[in-house]
Amino acid sequence: MRKLKDLIEKLDYSVIAGKVGEREISALVYDSRKIEKDCLFVCIAGANFDGHTAAAEAFEKGAAAVIVEKDIDISSSAETAVIKVDSTRYALAFTSAAWFDNPAEEMKIIGITGTKGKTTTAFLTKAILEAAGHKVGLIGTIETIIGDEHIPAKNTTPESYVLQETFRKMADNGCDSVVMEVSSQALMMHRSQGFIFDYGVFTNIEPDHIGPDEHKDFEDYLRCKGLLFKQCRIGIVNGDDPNTDKLLEGHTCEVQTFGRGEKNSLRASDEELVKIPGELGVKFKISGRKEMTAEVGTPGEFSVYNALCAVAVTLNFDVPDEAVLDALKNARVKGRIESVKVSDKFSLLIDYAHNAMALESLLTSLRKYEPGRLVCVFGCGGNRSKLRRFEMGEVSGKLADFTIITSDNPRFEEPEAIMDDIETGIKKTSGEYIRISDRKEAIKYAIENGKEGDLIVLAGKGHEDYQEIKGVKYPMDERVLIAEVLEELA
Repeated sequence: MRKLKDLIEKLDYSVIAGKVGEREISALVYDSRKIEKDCLFVCIAGANFDGHTAAAEAFEKGAAAVIVEKDIDISSSAETAVIKVDSTRYALAFTSAAWFDNPAEEMKIIGITGTKGKTTTAFLTKAILEAAGHKVGLIGTIETIIGDEHIPAKNTTPESYVLQETFRKMADNGCDSVVMEVSSQALMMHRSQGFIFDYGVFTNIEPDHIGPDEHKDFEDYLRCKGLLFKQCRIGIVNGDDPNTDKLLEGHTCEVQTFGRGEKNSLRASDEELVKIPGELGVKFKISGRKEMTAEVGTPGEFSVYNALCAVAVTLNFDVPDEAVLDALKNARVKGRIESVKVSDKFSLLIDYAHNAMALESLLTSLRKYEPGRLVCVFGCGGNRSKLRRFEMGEVSGKLADFTIITSDNPRFEEPEAIMDDIETGIKKTSGEYIRISDRKEAIKYAIENGKEGDLIVLAGKGHEDYQEIKGVKYPMDERVLIAEVLEELA
């Protein structure tokens, strides 16, 4: 039980009915199906349901209080206090933090935002800190990790109540630090409010998540990303990104920078590609705040940025050099340029690249390793922008030597229709391709026809272990498919 006055202590509010007093609260609720006697019900206006329409139900069931941002009929409120705020999502974040006794204050919280690299940087940061003896919780796109417990993620950043509940579990589990991905949607919808980040991290930004249900334009996307740096003590940012200065407008934090440019406080240089059978990586020199030569066990220019970013964060924890070097070389992230051993003749990678921007970055980086052939296996999701399909087809046609067009998550569309759109894009190029609708058969074709020195990329699924068809998610893990294919070919 918590006192209502303590839960709303940090809010700007007005009481428009009833009294706050010493009222005890039995539960903090934002789902109308969970309303109970003596609860505090926060009315959230969602995409499909507006919690304000359930206020009368809360009065009827004896809720101690409701928090609203809109005018409602209070004639039946009786003993229920009605509290009005500017934003109920903002209020939910602060009341959730108070409900769980402000667990973020018991740990160091690292929030990572950016278009690309959040997941990899989060896992690398966690690996470095753990190599130095810290106990680290993780919240991200792939999963939430609390000790030995791995919980598949529903959102990159969960709703504020779930986030605070997760922080409490982490603190109680002995975590001294948390690394979390912070999406622009979470920042826009106040999911990550209610506490101060010890470190806010910015990887990079490019136009993405722009549309009717996301951000209205790039300026709005950039503005939302920048909110993190008004809610952290130390900001660690990519000093090479052309949008960094605008992102930091109005920031309230101390700023540290990383990148290749001389102006950055932590710099990477002298990159050397590492290419051995079944393994691709990059060796590079770190200078500025720390001097060392490091190696990261994944390929590409972006791998250097992700690794350098993780080093920039962990320098604030006074981590031994050997912990940094060991973690960078050996840490692996599921579905992020993940190497899977299939042959001594050629290499195979799994990557989440699921839009044109990510695919172009991936294929351009892999080209530098001068493979015999660069083979790209990918599809596109159904019930999403057709433009993405045209663009990805064109990118693969230009940058890959051979493309295998296949199925991804068709959802409620026909796989062949999606593949038609991808083919439209690839036909703008001179790239060779084949269509194989069944993803397992597409992977089998790629492996069976692999040649000496080839580099095969399975793009789009990454960490996902399902395929969504007609509203149903069927188990489908590319690692399992590869194992099955190898067994069949043997």
